[in-house]
Amino acid sequence: MILKQGQIIDNKWHVVYLIKANPYAESYRVEDESGNPYFMKIYRLKNTPEKLIENGTVWEIVWSLFIKHKNIISMIDNGGYKDEEGECRYLVANYFSGELLSELIQRKGKLPAKRATKIFLEMLQGLQYMHNMKSGCLHNDINPTNVMLSSKTGGTAELIDLGHVSTYFMGTPPFDTADLDPRYASGQSFIGKYDERNDIFAATGVFYTMLTGRVPWDIEFRPDMTRKEKIKLVQKVRGDQGEINVDAIKDKKLKAIISKGLALGYNDRYGSVEEIMLDLIEGDDSETAQEVRSKLANEEADLGLDSFDDLENSIKSDDDSTHNAPRSQAATETSADVEVKRGGGNGFADIAGMDDLKEMLRKRVILILKDKELAEKYKLTPPNGMLLYGPPGCGKSFFAEKFAEETGFNFILVKASDLGSIYIHGSQGKIADLFKKAEENAPSILCFDEFDAFVPSRSGDLGSNQAGEVNEFLSQLNNCSKRGIFVIATSNRPDKVDPAVLRTGRIDKQVYVPMPDKTARKLMFELYLKGRPCDKIDSDELAEKADGYVASDIAYVVNEAATIAAFNHENITQELLCKTIEGIKPSINKELLKEYEEMRDKMEGISRTNALPRVGFNVN
Repeated sequence: MILKQGQIIDNKWHVVYLIKANPYAESYRVEDESGNPYFMKIYRLKNTPEKLIENGTVWEIVWSLFIKHKNIISMIDNGGYKDEEGECRYLVANYFSGELLSELIQRKGKLPAKRATKIFLEMLQGLQYMHNMKSGCLHNDINPTNVMLSSKTGGTAELIDLGHVSTYFMGTPPFDTADLDPRYASGQSFIGKYDERNDIFAATGVFYTMLTGRVPWDIEFRPDMTRKEKIKLVQKVRGDQGEINVDAIKDKKLKAIISKGLALGYNDRYGSVEEIMLDLIEGDDSETAQEVRSKLANEEADLGLDSFDDLENSIKSDDDSTHNAPRSQAATETSADVEVKRGGGNGFADIAGMDDLKEMLRKRVILILKDKELAEKYKLTPPNGMLLYGPPGCGKSFFAEKFAEETGFNFILVKASDLGSIYIHGSQGKIADLFKKAEENAPSILCFDEFDAFVPSRSGDLGSNQAGEVNEFLSQLNNCSKRGIFVIATSNRPDKVDPAVLRTGRIDKQVYVPMPDKTARKLMFELYLKGRPCDKIDSDELAEKADGYVASDIAYVVNEAATIAAFNHENITQELLCKTIEGIKPSINKELLKEYEEMRDKMEGISRTNALPRVGFNVN
């Protein structure tokens, strides 16, 4: 245990007892000086998975600083704690002053339609707030155990447990999935696609459970089942039974809502919370329905804090004895604080495969950027920038850095670390300052990682501040090549990038970076094994066995095999590498790859049958 019963943290939080624990975090009931109960979650940083933290900042705590809504659990305080085992970070939230929805269902069985509908609407209001926040965040873990009926507010539903909150993404989840309940998850999440529809599916599943007293599709898990086994069971049952059976629900309107909300086809389900809320409140004159109707009619959805600037203003100074929450580093930044990597390195020589892409860029981009006299002689306009998009793990960001080395330009990488990045949520002045810094270090490559987070499409419900930031990006991108800046944007979700950014004069070239073929995989194994103690290695066999693996998968396989060999003080062998491949599944499955191919066709504006050859990895 990190804390002990009776211990006092920061002179105000008295530890009462441990609630639950996992290898990196523990939850406690604590009390303030007046004996009021609160909930504390504390993370042991050295044990916390890297994807849950960045620079010592726990993402759940960052999200909790931002998310303020009556239908979502509120954070009261946060801070740091250190003992002989190292640094910890904690958050304090309102205690569960009521009962969990799961407990109510267990006690009552199915709920009356009126009460179930009220709870469902309150859950949807919380989700609407999250989905419409500037960052467009997702809960990702809606189930009956994560809905609290607060006794302080007469049983109002509050979404709890923000440990899986993220922005939209496709690929490997940026959070721990071991404790997710697959019965309330859509099939899309099983292939790594998380968006609004997954939250809506899960919330509708909870609504179904309230109305029937049963979990969707009546799926029950054995206590000893792994997550993989649970997902297989869910997929099998849904495949065997087909669409959800709504015969137990009497109300025709609610039947239709459940059927659409839990539809197995992605495009057959609700696309937004507002859409399902409108169906739900039709003909409903309850107080909750009238409140929802008023907000939807007047477009007054509470978007909460729009930026880290707003967050900074909401946090009291450190010398205020009533609140000692440490300020986020991002919240206190006033200018673009990024590292400028000076020219040098091996350039394209460090990249295995992608020969078509490298050759195209040498002829059409690098030549013009580096040879100003030639460009002037032929009146060639330097390109402004390019977008590298495609499945995660295919080396887009790595390629951007090696492109900079190939040109000899300075390199500035700006990571879109969701809420942790001041540039996503910062002021327009910070964006301008970033481009100014790139100009001061010209010629420079300015690389935006996860570009869709910087310039999301303005066709959606953006806050006015974020729309202003997108406009600022558009202004700065206009002909920035004349200032000695070449922009490289990388994205796994180019469909969410504002279309105006991709016009000529801004991001001139859009390049799909596909999965590596066998030749590329062979070269990757040779590159990653170079300089390590190895026996004779057959890279052709490894490439064959690693069919469907992306660059990051192959790097992980080699590092894992090297770790085992180092522990045994042995060379890396062919047998060890093959066994390691067998034990590590590729991060991109066929369903997800198909989605990316469809996305590529949409980006290129052509059908698969008329597809032209693409640059990048050669695809057999």
